[in-house]
Amino acid sequence: MPGHRARELVLMLGETVIALVAGFAIGAVLMAVYGYDPLRAYAALVEYSVNLADPYYLATTLSFATPLMLTGATFAVGVRAGVFNIGAEGALYVGALGAVIAAGLGLTGPLYLAAALLLGVGLGLVWNGVAGLLKAYRGVNEVVSTIMLNWIAFWLVEYVRVNIFPNPVDASKTVAAPPSGRLPLLVPNTALSIGYLVSLAALGAAYYLLWHTVYGYEIRATGYNPKAARYAGISTAKAVVASFVIGGALSGLAGVLEVAGRPPNYAITTGLSNLYGYGFDGITVSLIGANHPAGIVFSSILVGALYAGARGMQIEAGVPMELVRAVQGIIIMAMAVPGFLRLLMARWERKRLAEKAIAPAQGGGEAGALGK
Repeated sequence: MPGHRARELVLMLGETVIALVAGFAIGAVLMAVYGYDPLRAYAALVEYSVNLADPYYLATTLSFATPLMLTGATFAVGVRAGVFNIGAEGALYVGALGAVIAAGLGLTGPLYLAAALLLGVGLGLVWNGVAGLLKAYRGVNEVVSTIMLNWIAFWLVEYVRVNIFPNPVDASKTVAAPPSGRLPLLVPNTALSIGYLVSLAALGAAYYLLWHTVYGYEIRATGYNPKAARYAGISTAKAVVASFVIGGALSGLAGVLEVAGRPPNYAITTGLSNLYGYGFDGITVSLIGANHPAGIVFSSILVGALYAGARGMQIEAGVPMELVRAVQGIIIMAMAVPGFLRLLMARWERKRLAEKAIAPAQGGGEAGALGK
């Protein structure tokens, strides 16, 4: 019902605004306790993230939003299948590794980009697909498996960075993407490349797949009520694996875009510092955006603004970066609470419906259940 959906959207928007205000308020108290001016700090945050007088600042915000859109979509696709896929971090790492391998092979120009995309997206979907297979066919909890795979990916990529593809000029990073293979910048002298448009296109493709194809319907049906989906002839195991593969491909793409499209490094840096956290923050982006591609576009910009504004809080208000990170974490966690509660309620409702659907089958056979 259109009216019902409109009320739901207004309610979710209101919850997000209240959570945002609460997060800023708690962050302000924390800064005040340590002797810093919260009003000055937040003013600097806004100036360095959405200052329309200088395109550099908004471009910086959108550059941070680029990987967050894709890692957020990874979690959202998993939610639609009824699973908690928190493996975007690891898939992003190996996706970035794919782009570095293509550079290490000496490829240039369009050939480099094609190889980087093929390797990065392929490694991402395979990496996440492992967790999907373990979940679907062995019953392994996806939270445990994806956390383990994230750390395996971290140390694997770090090993490759140090021992296989180190930069001969700067040992703090890997070999860089060749200049001829780097993505063009949308705004000169900023970090915003056409990777942002690629992310939007990928998010649009994910939306089309989930809501306008048979495969997407099967994924969503599995997440809504797996028992009923099985009764309808849907292979829920394949749907779960598909959600992990799609999510892994999206996060793998995010890793490629960070290497091939983000100055000044165009590489993987020490400790994966230019990649770390995008996968985990993608969970928050998805929760704020109601696990829907359209909502993820806006929530990624919101979280990207917090990333971009951090430097302003440090430079203009003198807030130490450690405290800036703490305030960022408080705001992000506060904004994620409403979405997390909605997710828990949805899972409880799915469980209730599944139990209700199976009850007639226990009393009158499977045919009776299907006839209801």
